[in-house]
Amino acid sequence: MNYHIDFRSSVPAYMQLYKLIVQDIISEVYPHGSRLPSKRTIAEETGVSVVTVEHAIALLSEEGYIETRERSGCFVIYHKSDFHGTPVLRNGTFPEVRPQSSNVGDFPFSVFARTMRKVLTNYGNRIFIKSPNSGCDELKTEICLYLARSRGIFVKPSQIIVGSGAEYLYGLIAQLFRDRKKFALEQPSYDKIRKVYEAMGIQCDMLSLTPDGISSKELERTDATILHVTPFNSFPSGVTASISKKHEYLRWANQRDGFIIEDNYDSELTVSKKPEDSLFSITSDSNVVYVNTFSKTIAPSVRIGYMLLPEKLLEDFQCRIGFYSCTVPVFEQLVLAELLRNGDFERHINRVRRKKRKALNDIGNDGLNTVKST
Repeated sequence: MNYHIDFRSSVPAYMQLYKLIVQDIISEVYPHGSRLPSKRTIAEETGVSVVTVEHAIALLSEEGYIETRERSGCFVIYHKSDFHGTPVLRNGTFPEVRPQSSNVGDFPFSVFARTMRKVLTNYGNRIFIKSPNSGCDELKTEICLYLARSRGIFVKPSQIIVGSGAEYLYGLIAQLFRDRKKFALEQPSYDKIRKVYEAMGIQCDMLSLTPDGISSKELERTDATILHVTPFNSFPSGVTASISKKHEYLRWANQRDGFIIEDNYDSELTVSKKPEDSLFSITSDSNVVYVNTFSKTIAPSVRIGYMLLPEKLLEDFQCRIGFYSCTVPVFEQLVLAELLRNGDFERHINRVRRKKRKALNDIGNDGLNTVKST
């Protein structure tokens, strides 16, 4: 394995190794069905410990690039044509996912109140100043830093547009792409997505989901050039797009000179030790618009969302709809910026994820104990 691990880099060795292996899998150096070298061989040839290799292998398995087979090794399960001909599950065949209660996220009120007092003290009358149209520089800068360290997404503050929740941002997207009369959406999907687009004069082509994402036949059938997907946790089906399906979406957009709206709802609250790769982070073609909010991670009443625009869309955005004022008060933006800056937001996310992992482990242990008792 001709891999170079930079031990002076701030990027952990296991993450460097993970990314190198991913690149070889995608480029088919290791094609579908092939066996990776043993952990000990990888460790010897890259100069890292076996534990470091195990961390990288665990991430590859969680992402769906490989599977480990007992006493046999690690085998590649990713390839480009994984989902052609996959049976389509029609609306109503997915298990129902009910909306969670209004205390989603369980963000500590004491932390939020303390941060509000700190912002009032530090900024004073500045909270009365009108926000720049795309959002406050303080918040956009902290979002950039947060995405870089937590998601491997590297953008400039100028690429971020802040708005009062996902529905508002959907409206901006519809106006940005108003020349493209038809959008393709998941079926089933969060109903407000379709309603907002149709209210803005957009025709919606609903594409049926399989257990791994939108059916390949449906993607080929539609003549839309804008695809709105929720690849991490589609509501109400609960479907998570596999890494193969994500690359299929990207090829679809590239072949049509189209764009993907990546609605990354609920992605921070994954039970995986490493959040799944976003479409925005794995493409170099600049054809993905990324949308996320803080309504699920902090509280439904926190109506703050943001979207990331590829640089090639910035000029069009400013010319067409850059005149819109930011719909989030400066005070709320500065509070969120402080939560991101001081680490309170990420500590909260980590607590929730640990709690969810423990709950899953407890369920698994209960099931195992039940089997043993019988």
